[in-house]
Amino acid sequence: MGEGIVVAGDAPTGTSEETGVGTVAAKKTVGEVPDAVKVPGARADGAAAPGELPVRPGEEPWSPAEVDEARAVLEGEVARLRGEIRSAEEAVSGLMRDSGDGAGDDQADTGTKNIAREHELALAANAREMLDQTERALVRLDAGTYGLCESCGRPIGKARMQAFPRATLCVECKQRQERR
Repeated sequence: MGEGIVVAGDAPTGTSEETGVGTVAAKKTVGEVPDAVKVPGARADGAAAPGELPVRPGEEPWSPAEVDEARAVLEGEVARLRGEIRSAEEAVSGLMRDSGDGAGDDQADTGTKNIAREHELALAANAREMLDQTERALVRLDAGTYGLCESCGRPIGKARMQAFPRATLCVECKQRQERR
């Protein structure tokens, strides 16, 4: 083989001077959170004790009853959303079956069927997204990270978590996100 030609499998190995490859530093993105305040990972020992869930300064710790209530609300949402998805999928299936070849339909009938199908598809997609968020909240509850902001790592606040159990951002980070 000629010099200067590299064939797959023949790539030189060695230092960056030999290959001409240098080290590239990672680019820091706007709004990146320093490692010191990143949200901690899941606990290795399983679910966190109720008093260990994060709260804002001045808030009472989570009681076992409050944690059980949050879990029940989330599990109820999972069941409701799965039923909603199943219902929407059955409706779409029925609309697809009934649409046939469209012979004999005028434009208004075809348009109405298309709108109904798109509506049911949108409902199913929304329910799937909410189901993903709800299941993720249950995982975070088990991991002990329920109530920690995924952006800044600070506690979201018990009152906010009780009002909106799928919350993943504190009020400040959510407002910042919505302004973008």
